[in-house]
Parts: sequence; structure tokens; C-alpha cells
Amino acid sequence: MGMETKESPQPDNLILGEIQVLLSEKRTALSSMRTGIAVFALPLSVLSVLIATSRSYSIGHVMPLLVPLLVLNLGLVVLGCWLVFHSIGRLHHYDRRIRELTRKYRSLAEVVE
Repeated sequence: MGMETKESPQPDNLILGEIQVLLSEKRTALSSMRTGIAVFALPLSVLSVLIATSRSYSIGHVMPLLVPLLVLNLGLVVLGCWLVFHSIGRLHHYDRRIRELTRKYRSLAEVVE
């Protein structure tokens, strides 16, 4: 009977796997940023249409509809800004972590960069 040994993963493989996870998290943060930009742009386009068609209606008559629309647009702008700034913070965090790992493990620095 031969003695079987379990090979543990090499440290370079573990670090490379951690970097791959960080890069996938970075992709997710970029996707969240893209969503935030789209959410932020929607109220701007709606307001542009309202301004362009403002000659077709009287503001006094549409005020009951305009106020909730403006509140909803304000909420979308706040949500879009939060998504973008939160994503930027996460991107910086992941970049810092990847830089730390490449400084610590010089053998992987040329693979990552």
C-alpha cells in the first residue's frame, strides 16, 4: 500500500484565487456604478421632456401630478448618487487590497499588472 499524501494548495495559488475573487467583486462594483448612473440619468431625461413640453400645459393644472413626480425624481437622484459613490468607495477598497497582495507576494505582481 502506497502512502497517499494530500497536497495542500500552494500559497501562490491561494493568493491568485483571492485576487480573482477581488477582481470579480470589482466587476460587481462597476456594474453597480453603471446602474447608479442609469438611475441618475432617468430623472434628468424626464425633467427635460417636461421642460420641453411646458408650453402644452398650465403648471397650475398639473401641480398635483408634478409634485409627486418631482419627489420621485429626487429619490431617484439620491439613489443614483448613493450607488455611484458607494461603488467608487468599494473600487478603491478592492484596488488597495490587490496592491497590498502584490506588494506582499512579488511573484504574482507581474501576473496581476
